[in-house]
Amino acid sequence: MKANKSLLRKSHFLGTKIRNLRKRNNLTMDDLSTRCIRVSPEQAPSVSYLSMIERGKRTPGIEMLQVIAEVFQKELEWFLDGEDAEQDLTPQKGSRGGISGMALEPGFLFSNDILQIAIPEMLSQTGTSGKQFAQLLIRAHQEHNQNHFPELERAAEEVGQKRMPLTVAELLAIIKQLGLSVIWFKEPPKELLDELGVLSKNVATSFFTPPGTLHLNLLLQDFPTRLKYELAVHIGHAVLHNKDGVKSSMTVGGTHDDDMSQSTDVQPQDILHAWRDFESSFFAGALLCPKLPFRQLLDRHGYEISTHNQAGVSASVAMRRMTAVSPYAHWHYFDAYTPGKLKAVYRGNGIPLPWGNMRQVQDPCQHWAVFRMFDVEGVASSAQLSLLDVNGKPRIYCCESTKVSDLAGNKHVLCAGIDLNPALLAQGLDADAMAGELKQLCVNSAGGAKVPKAIQTALTSVAHILNINWVARSLTKPAQLICARGNSCPRHPGCYQCKQTGE
Repeated sequence: MKANKSLLRKSHFLGTKIRNLRKRNNLTMDDLSTRCIRVSPEQAPSVSYLSMIERGKRTPGIEMLQVIAEVFQKELEWFLDGEDAEQDLTPQKGSRGGISGMALEPGFLFSNDILQIAIPEMLSQTGTSGKQFAQLLIRAHQEHNQNHFPELERAAEEVGQKRMPLTVAELLAIIKQLGLSVIWFKEPPKELLDELGVLSKNVATSFFTPPGTLHLNLLLQDFPTRLKYELAVHIGHAVLHNKDGVKSSMTVGGTHDDDMSQSTDVQPQDILHAWRDFESSFFAGALLCPKLPFRQLLDRHGYEISTHNQAGVSASVAMRRMTAVSPYAHWHYFDAYTPGKLKAVYRGNGIPLPWGNMRQVQDPCQHWAVFRMFDVEGVASSAQLSLLDVNGKPRIYCCESTKVSDLAGNKHVLCAGIDLNPALLAQGLDADAMAGELKQLCVNSAGGAKVPKAIQTALTSVAHILNINWVARSLTKPAQLICARGNSCPRHPGCYQCKQTGE
């Protein structure tokens, strides 16, 4: 009783401080309540009680306040110092996502008429196909919006009623409700050149023929998570576009030659097909992993990749959805089939990637986590802390990479990660100084260095606030110095220089 009276006397700004902390870390009240439950189910506040605390209508007991302090990695006395909440430390966002844009000046050179003439010429000179350009436009749109598409989320939630996990039977029932009939066909994987010019196993998995027939490969019956994804994609197409059939057929392991136009002409059909494919795919993720239930699942399990099992989806679907549902905005996602070959890219944090996707390079940085995993035996997944220069300054990245095999038997590596600099800045820490110190240690240690105790402490605290387990795991291994391309290697001597000299 005495402790609570003392707390009451010191709680003038308690609600304001908790609200500002919550908003600074982009958490909803539901997010905060879920994270408190993870710390202590007995002492965690409910959403309604949190609301009353923030509005000053209730004062939490010492035990409940200790739980909130644990979530935000603050000392208990910080909440009770009788001082107003400190200034918001959330860094300026700048560009919303993706890489920095360019100034479109002088404006007359960037008119629609001039761009319509210049873009085909540029594609021809660079050897970029019309479909590749369409994918680039969509990726830029996706990154600019930081993977947030509320209309697609709402459409998926109306269909799935926020159920998770959805079973194959439930998805087939939705297919039937939409007036679609299913025909199964048999086609084994075959080897052919994919869109990157690399020989791989490819298989056609499904396609739609108007007015309402869905064709599914019998192979999908042995891969239920892939079957669920493909059903969800076609449900998306039926819901969003009234079953008009203007959508690419679906394949695994690459794209069939007749589906991939290598022409540098920008055809309207290329842009439309690419856009419909993206919308339907995003819808599928939102249908299978609805935002609120999936976000709560990730919160309960510290964003472990293995949560895809509880959600009943593939690791790929779960990792891509992480970038869309997390309260933290600065994510990246890669899907690599060999070192230097990325088939899917998302960079909501602007991570430099000069070679882009759907293109292979001969000098990828061999220390990127997504590429290193190809050479690691007996390890299913691995966390890594990395230093990468962006606009002349080092930034700290962390990711978790996992090995998977697709339906056609091709092995590839998935990688989901975050930019830690904004998280450090949001806690009032000098992210640039930490990144600079860590980079120098890596340079002095042939490219990899143990994380110093002070930086370990700061990153452990941030990992706890973000509630991402693999950030803390990455600190047990040396941080790695990485680069965008081997020809700009910051290591001394450079990795490719070593190969050339035989060292």
